Amino acid sequence: MLTSHHAHPQGSATALLGGTDHHPTPPHAQPAGHVLVVGSPGPRLERLAHTLRTTGHEVSHAPPGEAGPRVHQAPPDAVVALDEPDAQHAAADVIREVRTVPAGRALPLLMVTGAPGAADLLRQGADDCIPESSDPDELSARIEAKLRRVPVPVEHLLRDPRTGLYSRPHFLDELDRELRRPEAARHGGVLAVIAVAELAALEERLGPRIRREVAERLAGVAERLGGACDRLGRDDEGHLLMLLPGVDEEAALRGLQALATAAAGTRFVVADENVRLTPAIGWLPLTGATGAAAAVDQAVDAAREALRHRDLRPVRYAPWMRGTPHRHRRPPLRTLVRPVLSALSPVLALLLGIGVPFALYRQAYLAGWDLGSGMYWAVVAGLVLSALLIILECLYALDAPARPESPGAPYPAASAVIAAYLPNEAATIVDTVESFLRQEYPGDLEIVLAYNTPHPLPVEDTLREIAARDPRLVLLPVAGSTSKAQNVNAAVTRVRGEFVGIFDADHHPAPHAFRDAWHWLSHGYDVVQGHCVVRNGDSSRVARLIAVEFEAIYAVSHPGRTRLHGFGVFGGSNGFWRTDLLARTRMHGSMLTEDIDSTLRALSTGARIAVDRTLLSRELAPTTLTALWNQRSRWAQGWLQVSLKHLWSGLRSPILTLRQKVGLLVLLGWREVQPWLTLQILPILLYAVWKAGGPEHINWAVPVCVLALLLTLAAGPVQALFAWRLAVPELRARRGWFWSYLLVSTVFYSHFKNMVARQAHLKETLGDRQWRVTPRAQAVKAVARR
Repeated sequence: MLTSHHAHPQGSATALLGGTDHHPTPPHAQPAGHVLVVGSPGPRLERLAHTLRTTGHEVSHAPPGEAGPRVHQAPPDAVVALDEPDAQHAAADVIREVRTVPAGRALPLLMVTGAPGAADLLRQGADDCIPESSDPDELSARIEAKLRRVPVPVEHLLRDPRTGLYSRPHFLDELDRELRRPEAARHGGVLAVIAVAELAALEERLGPRIRREVAERLAGVAERLGGACDRLGRDDEGHLLMLLPGVDEEAALRGLQALATAAAGTRFVVADENVRLTPAIGWLPLTGATGAAAAVDQAVDAAREALRHRDLRPVRYAPWMRGTPHRHRRPPLRTLVRPVLSALSPVLALLLGIGVPFALYRQAYLAGWDLGSGMYWAVVAGLVLSALLIILECLYALDAPARPESPGAPYPAASAVIAAYLPNEAATIVDTVESFLRQEYPGDLEIVLAYNTPHPLPVEDTLREIAARDPRLVLLPVAGSTSKAQNVNAAVTRVRGEFVGIFDADHHPAPHAFRDAWHWLSHGYDVVQGHCVVRNGDSSRVARLIAVEFEAIYAVSHPGRTRLHGFGVFGGSNGFWRTDLLARTRMHGSMLTEDIDSTLRALSTGARIAVDRTLLSRELAPTTLTALWNQRSRWAQGWLQVSLKHLWSGLRSPILTLRQKVGLLVLLGWREVQPWLTLQILPILLYAVWKAGGPEHINWAVPVCVLALLLTLAAGPVQALFAWRLAVPELRARRGWFWSYLLVSTVFYSHFKNMVARQAHLKETLGDRQWRVTPRAQAVKAVARR
């Protein structure tokens, strides 16, 4: 409402900024409203603030240039600003500053001016102008007139007066107007709906007003990152509605991903609480949308799907999200054939790795090309390269960087997140929780057990008793979760710690693990991966084999590779993250190795990842060959997924150094080629025998080949020797285990892992991504019998 202004005679009532004949607030009167006074410190500001207080208002102050943030953090009921022509910030700047903030768009904004030109101020966005010579009662009356206007339901207003967002009906009008434009003139466009995973919990604790505040906070991030033409609204459910006209799908998806990442990495002040939010974005292109209301409903369905994963990835609407009925039809042929092909994958791997190459070499020779001989030297060079890389990692592991002796900053609050699928962890979870409660950390430590279960279990009663006894334990059941990634994502917004340790449910970290991890993180690192030690090696020959293998991985390969290539790898458990980075990165449950995927995404933002073989946590290993096969098959297929997703983008990254890119090429490229390369020696030998007319006509003692064979065979014993040299004391004392590992690895286990990797490649090609849980109960029983 625009109110005319009049100059009052100088001799009439006391001037607004001049006298002291004010009317005091009656005793026990309630303040008439919170007024934010904007102006430079000085007598004029003091007199204005005094005038407002004496007329019953609660007053706070912000200098020009800081009004916007103050309105954003704690919206007042009205803003009164001094027009200061000689100040650095002109009145127009103050108006623009207030109106730019969503919460300030509909706030009453009055300008107190001593110069002509009120019409210009009104056109620039002020609601009213009042001369300095006015009576204080007039200023109060004008404020009250705006605060006490007859309330209009929000849905009848173009914009919500508190958030500056379109109400749902008006947003639908804007969307409908956009949809009615000819597609040739529309140039794409996207509709998005943003839900917040924590909204229900916040509303239960703080009341329904949270919906508006959360939408306002997200809108602030969206406006900072979005385009000038973006239109924002909200609905009664607390969703933020976004219309992005004139953008293609790829650009819109990048923008929405940037919005999700920025919002997840921001600590918001909501109802005077410092909270993290998980935005869940559903979207759909405007092309093909049939109506405004239906399009919003579809985007809401997609946002609900995004809420299940909490991984910050925008989800595009698909008809199945709406439960669209469809006629019963026979499953496609590939669905019927896939299980058969997966079962035959070992045979297919041999056929593709041996039969096809042999036939190719033979036909090439008959056509006049000796392709097989050239491939022979390529394979020999590849095997020598693999052996040299293993030996280099071993040598570099000897001088791995030591952990800083003292912290670079005081010990902050820390959090442990234990991710558990409870039916599989019921036998071990209580012991795990008790081991965490024995942590000796100088600061505050909370232990968050983020778990999912399809039905109630008796062990939950035991866990609740422990939580009642020790408030450091926080139980977080994650409804609807189907993966470790979803459990971790649900926990990351609930934790209070400045850094987070992530653990599987069978891990028992060393007593000083969190203290030691902070020594790395307080010296500029963002993630530190510790040393996972098998604690049930006595339970079976398989567990004994894995116990030594873990020493080769965590005591030798990881530290050596980190020093060699300039970056470490988060191994999924016994890893410590800065909470801000984890909140921005999250875990992607669609990846079979979500830990490696998160490592690569963190590296792409410039994160520093350390590896510390003295940072110990003890875990359970599979005890049967079947369980080992399933576990390693998932790992191998997950590594392939990560390689396909990140290798090319990593090599083009402007952030990674040349040294790190070489490391990526080895880690993600060479490791996927090697299982097939090692198999190539068989078709090449078959081809050589065929070409020579029999094995007796081949010279098997070519010096170069013999040397290459010896070097390749030596890599295994060298790695086993270094694993024993750098192993934890309780395993180093088991020398027989290392001799057994050396023998089994040379004769069987290396070939076993290569076979698993080749089968995993075929499974990924066939689209078979079934997750098979590694059973714990048998391992726990074996430990209990010791």
